[in-house]
Amino acid sequence: MLKKILIAITLLCFVNIAFAIEAPDALVKRTAESVLEIVKSDADIQAGNQSKIFALAEEKILPNFNFERVSRLVLGKNWTRATAEQKASFQQEFRALLLRTYATALSKYKDQKIEFLPLRMIDDAKTASVKTKIIQNGGQPIEVNYSLAQEDDVWKVYDIVIEGVSLVTNYRGQFSQEVRQNGLDSLIKKLANKNAAAVVK
Repeated sequence: MLKKILIAITLLCFVNIAFAIEAPDALVKRTAESVLEIVKSDADIQAGNQSKIFALAEEKILPNFNFERVSRLVLGKNWTRATAEQKASFQQEFRALLLRTYATALSKYKDQKIEFLPLRMIDDAKTASVKTKIIQNGGQPIEVNYSLAQEDDVWKVYDIVIEGVSLVTNYRGQFSQEVRQNGLDSLIKKLANKNAAAVVK
């Protein structure tokens, strides 16, 4: 009987480990360290190989974003007014825009260090802010904070705040003016044209 109990306890431990939710700060740290390790060790990326840089951002960074939530926050009230087709098209083009943004950032990496600050989060909270600093030689540290939300037992990023400037708020300001003046379809078309032009280059 004792042996069976020990087996049951052991199995329970393994089950708990298997189903443990990765903490938001652990997710950000693991992703950042994995990406930077690849950047530092890949000669093609160091030389500016765009296809490899884009592939790295696509594989390692973007899957950690909740694009529906980001899109909803960026469009604000315009999201609720959009059709299902407009929502899908906007998410597609906005995702491509962010992919280009992160690929550009990766291409400019020059041995900067990332300092991860202690996570302060209320137990059972469904949102969290992971605070980091990018340490660069000869310059002031850059504060970069990641806002994450837990959905379906997985933490996903929905905003990034760099030096006090929110990605969501920044794009919301840019996009709302275009939507107000010319409509959501015009915004989607402009994003698509920019993304297409970047691919041609």
